[in-house]
Amino acid sequence: MALSLPRLRVGSVEIVALPDGDGPFFSSRAEAFPDATASQWAEADRLDPGAVDAAGRWRLQFRAFAIRGEQGLTVVDAGIGPADSPAASWAPVPGTLPESLAAAGIDPAEVDTVVLTHLHTDHVGWAVVSEAAVPSAGDSFDGEGAAGGLRPFFPNAEYLLQRAEFEALDSLNPGLREALTDPLAAAGQLRLLDGDTPLRTGRAIATPGHTPGHQSVLVADGRELALVTGDLLVHAIQLLYPELAYAHEVDPDLARRSRERLLGVEAATTLHLATPHLTEPFAAA
Repeated sequence: MALSLPRLRVGSVEIVALPDGDGPFFSSRAEAFPDATASQWAEADRLDPGAVDAAGRWRLQFRAFAIRGEQGLTVVDAGIGPADSPAASWAPVPGTLPESLAAAGIDPAEVDTVVLTHLHTDHVGWAVVSEAAVPSAGDSFDGEGAAGGLRPFFPNAEYLLQRAEFEALDSLNPGLREALTDPLAAAGQLRLLDGDTPLRTGRAIATPGHTPGHQSVLVADGRELALVTGDLLVHAIQLLYPELAYAHEVDPDLARRSRERLLGVEAATTLHLATPHLTEPFAAA
C-alpha cells in the first residue's frame, strides 16, 4: 500500500511531512522539562496524547519537511539517517526518509535547497551518507568531490546552515565536522547564513537558543503563515507554555524569547506549525 503523507498548502506552496522514524527519547520528559507542573502535563497530554507511551515514556516522531513552490524544492532537516548515522547511538535508525521522499514523488537530485535547522544528530542524519548506506539511491558513486568516502544525499542542493551554528560545531558535536560539514564543503554545497535570509520559497529565520545558531523556516501568503519549527518546539507543552525551559537548550532564556517571538502572531493571522517531533506534523498555534 502506498504511503500517505500529510500535506499543508499555504497559497501556492505545498509543505509535505516526511517521516523518518519514531521512538522514545533518551531522557524522561520530567527531566527534560523540570519546571512543568502536573496540570500542565495533563493539558499537554490532552493536546498530544501520542507523545507518551504505555510505559509513560516520552515518545518522539522524527521527520523532515519538503517545501514545494513555484521557485524550487526545499527540504528542511534530514532526519535520523541510515543505520550508520551519527544518531545511531540513541535514535531508532535506520530511518525511512528515502521511502518518504519517494512517496512524495521527490527525487533527491531535484532538491535545490536543504535547510539544516541545527546540528543535533537527529536532524542531519541523511544530509551526508556513504554509498553503502543507500545502495539504491541515485547514480553510482565514484567518490569524486567527497570527503572520507561520504557524499551529500541531495547531490544538487545547497545546504544552508547558520554561521553561528557552524562556529559552535566543536562544542555541539565535533564528530559532525568529519561526518557532515567537511564533506559538504568538499562538494561545494555548504552555504553559511548570517541571520534571516530569503529562500527560493519562504525565508530562513534565526531562532537561536536551542543551539547557538538554530534556525526555522517561514512560509507566508498574506496573513496565512506556516513555520517549520525545527527544535524551537519539541513537545506540545511548549506550544501551551512557551516560557517553560527545556533542559537540552544551550540558552533557555534566548530559546524562550525565540519561541514567544515566533508564536506571538496577531489575532488576525493564521499560523500553522510544522514540527519534527510532535505526534501530528501540523498544528495550529
